[in-house]
Amino acid sequence: MSQTKVWLDDIQFITVDAADIQRPFTLTVKSPTTSYTAAYQQMVNGGSWLYFIDIEVDVSRDLTVEINDISYPVYLRGVVRSDAFDKAFRADDLEYGAIPSDSATLFRVWSPVASSINVKIDGARYAMKKLDRGVYEFTLHKNAHGASYVYEATIYGEVEQIVDPYAKAVTTNSLAAVVYDSTQVRSHAFDTSTRPKVRHLQNSVIYELHVRDATIHPDSGVTHKGKYLGLTERHTNTSDGYSTGLSYIKELGVTHVQLLPLNDFGRVDDLAPDDMYNWGYDPLFFLTPEGSYSTDPTDPFNRIIELKEMIAAFHQEQLSIIVDVVFNHVFIMEESPFEQLVPGYYFRYDHEGQVSNGTGVGNDFASEKRMGRAFILHAIDYWLSHYQVDGFRFDLMGATDIETMQQIISRCEQEPEPVMLLGEGWELATALPYEEKTTSYQSEKVPGLRFFNDVFRDTLKGNTFDFYEYGYVNGKGRYIERMEQLFKGSSDESLAFPPFVSHVTQTINYVEVHDNHTLWDRIDSANRNEDLLDKQEMQKLATAITILSQGVPFIHAGQEFFRTKGGDGNSYISGDEVNALDWERRSRFEKDIAFIRSLLEVRKKYDVFRMHTKAEINQRFHPLQTPAPVFGFTLLASKQDFVVYVNPTKRRYQIQLPATGDWSVLASNKRKETNIVGEFFELDQYECFVAKKSRL
Repeated sequence: MSQTKVWLDDIQFITVDAADIQRPFTLTVKSPTTSYTAAYQQMVNGGSWLYFIDIEVDVSRDLTVEINDISYPVYLRGVVRSDAFDKAFRADDLEYGAIPSDSATLFRVWSPVASSINVKIDGARYAMKKLDRGVYEFTLHKNAHGASYVYEATIYGEVEQIVDPYAKAVTTNSLAAVVYDSTQVRSHAFDTSTRPKVRHLQNSVIYELHVRDATIHPDSGVTHKGKYLGLTERHTNTSDGYSTGLSYIKELGVTHVQLLPLNDFGRVDDLAPDDMYNWGYDPLFFLTPEGSYSTDPTDPFNRIIELKEMIAAFHQEQLSIIVDVVFNHVFIMEESPFEQLVPGYYFRYDHEGQVSNGTGVGNDFASEKRMGRAFILHAIDYWLSHYQVDGFRFDLMGATDIETMQQIISRCEQEPEPVMLLGEGWELATALPYEEKTTSYQSEKVPGLRFFNDVFRDTLKGNTFDFYEYGYVNGKGRYIERMEQLFKGSSDESLAFPPFVSHVTQTINYVEVHDNHTLWDRIDSANRNEDLLDKQEMQKLATAITILSQGVPFIHAGQEFFRTKGGDGNSYISGDEVNALDWERRSRFEKDIAFIRSLLEVRKKYDVFRMHTKAEINQRFHPLQTPAPVFGFTLLASKQDFVVYVNPTKRRYQIQLPATGDWSVLASNKRKETNIVGEFFELDQYECFVAKKSRL
């Protein structure tokens, strides 16, 4: 009889798992205020009984069932995925976790399915008080800063030890949460730094970087290799004397550094980080910094201080920080505190009752659930207020519902400086209605959000998932019919090739990110019969088009010096030998980097390269007559004319400029002369040419 369990799997369905008792035809389901009659329907799963209740049950009440004069609790199981459960137990107006004050520490956790919860603080067990809406609380009458704690929850008759999902600090390898009083953990550098001033986000240039990759290379010249502190070191150099690390990034001319996940993630042992590598897309605790990047992971506050010092160092260099957040899944669902506290609630299920896997990693976080959304919004608020970050990149954003993203946008609009929000708006096969997914097809619903433009990417280099398909820069001008749309910001409905987003302020233009092959590895292999120098020029063309197109350009770290991962197209756990940013290449390709710097300087200096509206672009942007597949256009500023020409072939072309005069060459990967006088010039093979002329 002890094996008998009764489950509420829907608002009107009871399932009885009974090993060896006689099946009754009806059940009486009791709550403190009423009773319900449940009629037998059928046997399911080879031994369980399904009963139907003719009216909807009040899920907020404790339910029991009597079977053969024995009373059994009714556990909330499948019903946790119902709207009724979400409404009955909504408690998103409260703060959760360990909340210290001068003389007390409040512990608060949410688990409507738990029959009791204890909190173990430094090994001492305390019973938590059950309140309404599934909330449990306990107040320790002292400031418990530094104390470790876990929850001990009785759920479905079984006792689970659970680490607080709202933990803001954890012990080594996340075995327990730690009470964190931020007033007792200070960083002078962080406390005295301020966010960079941002006039308009359209002025941004994003540089994607992994904390460990950035400095782990033997020739990085950095002392704290692979650590948060490695990116605080200034004036570091290669053995040849070329700048590295933070100073190099500052010199390059970008405005925002997007860091792969900084929060606590799986696979890497905090105490032996050299034994394993991870990009960070296996999230464990979302409010806690990753321990393997700290110099002392045994101190739960060391990682907090060092992360803050890294952020402060970037801010002091007027570089904004974007953090990569992974709200679409967790590392291992069954081991996640979300699943342990409320089994079945925080994750999506399809119509057949199977865990949704649109993310491809085994689970999809249910952002549309009230308490799931509340957690995400709390995380956004915490990283903004506590770590003073300047933006968020949303991994697999298409798996997050639009309402959640809209609320994130609203929260970020409260900040004194504009917050950069961007994400992967892919259409994913997650168990969420199409119209609720945050995809690029629905960009008009989220005007404050930018989308990674995969059409831009694949137009320039070929389909990412078809290694031997060619694009504009490595396929002799293939897709030239798309180039006007790309250069104009991928939002013009009047062109034959359709737009990617609703507004020019929503496109993130890129050809390379941490995912898939680096651009160099792709071109080097796909164009294997081409000359080495020609392949390098193809890559420079792709980066140049990225920078010169309307929208926000995005550069993967090392792209500017032909980063290679040895052909590895999925290096998420491939180690430092593959992933380390090779600073020797930075030394070798300084001239190529200088070309990228010159383009970034042009974009920064002349606002006609970073316009804010389609109307302004249509007024100032005009394509030019050129021999195919050369593409050229002019930009009309108030007192100056600009021209851009791109030649994706090994031929030279005679080009007629839109007007005769004295044209100043602003950037070129081929020519040294600084002026062209007259109306004609020869465009070199694989050349990107940018020039301006004053208008009298």
